[in-house]
Amino acid sequence: MIPHSYIEELVARNDITDVVQSYVQLRHRGRTYTGLCPFHNEKTPSFVVYPETQSFYCFGCGAGGDVITFMKRIANLEYVEAVKALASRAGMPLPEEDDTAGKKRSRIISINKDAARFYFERLNSDEGREARGYWRRRGLSDSTIKRFGLGYAPDSFRETRDHMRKLGYSDDELIEAGLLKRHEKGHTYDVFRNRVMVPIFDLRGNVIAFGGRNMGDEKPKYLNSPETMAYKKSRTLFALNVAKRSTSRRYILCEGYMDVISMHQAGFTTAVAGCGTALTAEQVKILSDYADEVVLCYDSDEAGQKATARAISLFASSPVKVSILNIPDAKDPDEFIKKYGRDRFEMLLNGSSNAIEYELAKARKKYDISTPDGRLGYIRDAVGILAGPLSVTEREVYAGRLAEETDVTKQAILAQVSGAVRARNRRNEKERERRLLEEGMGGRIQISPTKGGQKALGVAFAEQQLIGAVIKRPEFFSLAAQSLKEENFFTDDMRSVFSLIRRRYEHGEPFDLAALSGELPPETISLLGRILAQNYELAIGEQDVRMYIERIIGSVPESTRAAEKSPDELAAYLQTLKEKKS
Repeated sequence: MIPHSYIEELVARNDITDVVQSYVQLRHRGRTYTGLCPFHNEKTPSFVVYPETQSFYCFGCGAGGDVITFMKRIANLEYVEAVKALASRAGMPLPEEDDTAGKKRSRIISINKDAARFYFERLNSDEGREARGYWRRRGLSDSTIKRFGLGYAPDSFRETRDHMRKLGYSDDELIEAGLLKRHEKGHTYDVFRNRVMVPIFDLRGNVIAFGGRNMGDEKPKYLNSPETMAYKKSRTLFALNVAKRSTSRRYILCEGYMDVISMHQAGFTTAVAGCGTALTAEQVKILSDYADEVVLCYDSDEAGQKATARAISLFASSPVKVSILNIPDAKDPDEFIKKYGRDRFEMLLNGSSNAIEYELAKARKKYDISTPDGRLGYIRDAVGILAGPLSVTEREVYAGRLAEETDVTKQAILAQVSGAVRARNRRNEKERERRLLEEGMGGRIQISPTKGGQKALGVAFAEQQLIGAVIKRPEFFSLAAQSLKEENFFTDDMRSVFSLIRRRYEHGEPFDLAALSGELPPETISLLGRILAQNYELAIGEQDVRMYIERIIGSVPESTRAAEKSPDELAAYLQTLKEKKS
């Protein structure tokens, strides 16, 4: 374990407001700072930093915690790696720590690096003749093959394993890296066999995974590395390590590795792709850091159309401009570039339609607008599209185009759009009110209906309030420790937090959020961040702590009827405290 004195100094030297401001533009509001959450896309700030408790919480996605938790999430690091990053930032010596997780991650990266070299060497050996022929048939030059580190996994169940063993790696390590599997009879065998290999790099240039493609018609066509400590699909974009070097802020988002590689060879060096999974909000957020415009360049088949629709939805709350590329006479960009060349493809890119035009064109294809019913159907769908998050100018322009297409006046179309916008706003407001009612102070407490209903919710809420109080004011824990034991706690998460706090209390160690974050799961730390956020403006005293304790243990004297309050009643009580204070 890292000494608690080191963590205390680390947190003291890395004020959470300063650290967060390195990644998020914050606005000072009273005793807090607010900004757009770096962990999900949003247009209205719901991310709050609390300097007094050195914590943060996002009321949109539920991410919360301390400065170490923030560094873990923002840089995709393990706990000790995050501590080291903050130590480097503050000019502190690195902690003396048996960094098991960090060492495992580094070991996996080392394994992948050596495996990539092995696959590249095999590609250029006699046994790689067929694989070299495959890459040639795909139109790739030697320089492109080298630039992307493309390779070949031998047609053997043990050649990769035996080579990696000679380099000092154990079978267990190779299994953890995703290169080996263990048979039910106990022996191990290579995962990638007789496949051309595409290494996947992180932004630092480390090989973190592989994609292997067969060279014939066998299934599966693609075989990808599993997620490991070094590789998270939802946070990885293929070729971003190369694309980020470009000065262009227009990125091309493709469906597969080969599309990206072909585009880079043709000179379109901002092409990237997801890694074996549907586009995620995290990938959109990462792209938003590099791109002002993203051109969606998916296949024209049904799967590609669905991927395009999903991407448009994910980018809707992003500041990035989205364009959609329509590829005629070819199933994908790779085929188009081979048939028509680079210049024709660049013309396509420059003439790509924006998301509104794409949606309107898709809607028009559904109807025969030469008929009254067809025109009505098209107008109905188009009005729904124009009622989306558009500017007044955009609505004016596209309403004019729609009027020309349908012989309906622009004023009539704009009137329908205005009505649809008002209806949408009413729906959004009702949904917002519903979420607020559900959220409340106890809205995210998950209790099975079979475990006591509202009474159980009240106890669970009291547990959260008590834990929040003792983290905020450690002197209250002696009062809680006199009356409570772990078995008194109804919820597993608060029981585990109470147990950890008791142990640290008995050893004279701190139990603020930063001290706890290294020993609790991320979801529990986020929950503690939420509890501290909800109680930030409240001055909770000893009487309140006693009320929570009595509610938890169930011995409620007549004089303390407040302990029988429901979560909503307790929330109202806390609001009263807040109003009295102000």
